[in-house]
Amino acid sequence: MFDTMTMTKVLGAVCGSLLVFLLGSWVADTIYHTGEAGHGGEDHAQGYVVEVATADTGTEEVVEEIDFASLMAEANAEKGAKVFSKCKACHKVEEGKHGTGPSLFGIVDKDIAAADGYGYSDVLIGMDGTWTVDALSGFIENPKAYAPGTKMGFKGISKPTDRANLIAYLETLGG
Repeated sequence: MFDTMTMTKVLGAVCGSLLVFLLGSWVADTIYHTGEAGHGGEDHAQGYVVEVATADTGTEEVVEEIDFASLMAEANAEKGAKVFSKCKACHKVEEGKHGTGPSLFGIVDKDIAAADGYGYSDVLIGMDGTWTVDALSGFIENPKAYAPGTKMGFKGISKPTDRANLIAYLETLGG
């Protein structure tokens, strides 16, 4: 199989690699050692200090409130159909036809977790109310924050105009 010379070369290569690895680690520690206590070196003073001015303006950041009703008034269902492309991998728009997610046919103003034949997560089953425009917007923005424990793995749509356009599209689906 292997002769003695080949085995000697392989063993020499392994030992040589191990030696380079160990010596390289020791040399790197010697060169780049910071002198922290407990590492066997002496302590060193910091070479320079960068001063950073802290400005306390006393004002808090103001979060702009979005008037979603006015966005819905200007929403474009055709643009919403394009936004729906993010949803169509899991949701169908035909009545009663479910994908990974429930059918979205007639979802606007429909009771939450009311699509027949779909196995909703317990958190959605436990929610009361209907999928109003505001409820849909909140859920679509961040499903996991709106309904912690939902099976929906989608991260959400953060842009308010995209959500409004999507909901306008969903409103055209009947119900």
